[in-house]
Amino acid sequence: MTSPTSPAIARPGGTSPRLAVASLDRIRGVRAWCADRESAGPRRRLQIALGLLWLLDAALQYQPYMFSRAFATKIISASAAGSPGPVASPVLAASRLMLHNPAAWNAVFATLQLALAVGLLWRPGVRAALTVSIAWSLAVWWLGESLGGIFTGAASPLSGAPGAVILYALLALLAWPARADDRQHATVADGSPLGARCSRALWLVLWGSSAYLILQPPNRAAGALRDSITALAAGEPRWIAVIDQSAAAAAGGAGAVVPVLLAAAFAGTGVAIFVPAAVRPAVTLSIILAAAIWVIVENFGGILTGQATDPNTGPLLVLVALAFWPLRIAPRAAGSVTP
Repeated sequence: MTSPTSPAIARPGGTSPRLAVASLDRIRGVRAWCADRESAGPRRRLQIALGLLWLLDAALQYQPYMFSRAFATKIISASAAGSPGPVASPVLAASRLMLHNPAAWNAVFATLQLALAVGLLWRPGVRAALTVSIAWSLAVWWLGESLGGIFTGAASPLSGAPGAVILYALLALLAWPARADDRQHATVADGSPLGARCSRALWLVLWGSSAYLILQPPNRAAGALRDSITALAAGEPRWIAVIDQSAAAAAGGAGAVVPVLLAAAFAGTGVAIFVPAAVRPAVTLSIILAAAIWVIVENFGGILTGQATDPNTGPLLVLVALAFWPLRIAPRAAGSVTP
């Protein structure tokens, strides 16, 4: 006979009460970690916006074109053109693997992105969705976008470099649930796991690299910007094609001046984030630049062509900028002592 103080003995075919309680505790712990019920205000709105972007990506991935072999050959493998071997080889291998069953692979990709959207819009799954967003974005950035083509020598921020999907990962980090009330931080980015210093450094890398990329020789060549904008009109509705034709004509007359001016604007935006008085103007300028690029050069990400997989960098850059928008810091309670 078992004494009241002796350990419980599992019955044959049964489960130890202690083991059952421990299992329930682990399940509760996992569920608690996956959820984010505290984020509010700008941080929660960024999470929702990221969820809506994943929902749009899922819808684009469910387009008929994506279930054909063309997705692997004309989008995935085509992105490897011009990239060095270590970057291009895994991309081409992934493309060949997808060709064995394009429809099945695409269904998996689209459904995963739909699950990410649901997780971000549903509070019990926010932290898990943010985690998977980061991992999935990094995988797609390499295997689907060839690192945004940044090693081709001709990548341009006007055509989507350094790649929209890497911005999903950055935004997921910036929108990560904060440990303290966001009202105690200057920006949403400051309250992220990156902290103020690292998040600003990544902002500088983002805009500084854009300045570098647009000054590469192929992008400064006479007529390069005009030709790239003209090529975008193919497959677009007439009203977007008209915008492209007007923008191409204006770019053709400006020559190499536009890339130089944009590089100065990109560099200034990146550096200004470290000057407290210039943060708001820098964020505002970045939003204007992102919106202009999205409308005039990226053609709204080509989402009306039936062959786009995402809305391109414009909307992501706007959301990243909003993560750096100065917040109204709550005053300390009277008599409180700074720890």
